[in-house]
Amino acid sequence: MTQVDSQAIPFKHDNLFKEEINKVSDFKFGPTVANVFDDMVNRSVPFYEEIQRMLGELAVGYARPGTDVYDLGCSTGTTLLNMDRRVPNDIRFVGIDDSAEMLKKCELKLRELGVSRPYELRQGDIQRDITISNASVVVLCLTLQFIRPIYRQKVLKKIYDGLVPGGALLVVEKIITEDDQFNRDYINYYYEYKRRQHYSELEISQKREALENVLIPYKLSENRLLLQETGFSHIETFFQWYNFSGMIAVKTEAAS
Repeated sequence: MTQVDSQAIPFKHDNLFKEEINKVSDFKFGPTVANVFDDMVNRSVPFYEEIQRMLGELAVGYARPGTDVYDLGCSTGTTLLNMDRRVPNDIRFVGIDDSAEMLKKCELKLRELGVSRPYELRQGDIQRDITISNASVVVLCLTLQFIRPIYRQKVLKKIYDGLVPGGALLVVEKIITEDDQFNRDYINYYYEYKRRQHYSELEISQKREALENVLIPYKLSENRLLLQETGFSHIETFFQWYNFSGMIAVKTEAAS
């Protein structure tokens, strides 16, 4: 199985918001973001490498022979590669993203790191036109938060319907807290984290403005309720760092 070497494909440094922008536009996963995405996400998401390791570890516990493993919003393929390290090689992977530039990066990484399992990369709008079937694992890593709230329940229902009994949905999200005071504190701690990753005040401010109308986080309880209303009965949090969390939801096994 592929061993992921973080130095195999060097990151391009994220300096998208380094210079002052007169009018900051909404964040888009186009070619400029795709070129620096790996550096951006590694410096912007606390414990990102550990989250990725956990996703691979959880996936191997639910991936079943004869089924598919999906990564929705697969971006440059980091989660696929981390799952590839652990999931048996005869299980097919399906990566879906609406950005052609991200999928090009993903294909390049999968080839350069020697992924030999069957896999398919599809371009598609996750919130409108995805098809999921025969899935034992579906991953939404920092993806659901970018889906417009009006579509989230529909997307989760498609995932639920496409999972085999006993299959798992793995969700990693930025969240807001139940209490406003804690929310302010956690956001401040997060910005301090970004400063430690050598982002300037200007970069933090301009990226926050770019994401304001695009990334819409929910409370942990709201995400749990969405999963429950979709049909998942086994739901647990497997990771949390201030305003980031990971949840696993398992579809009930069919009655024998």
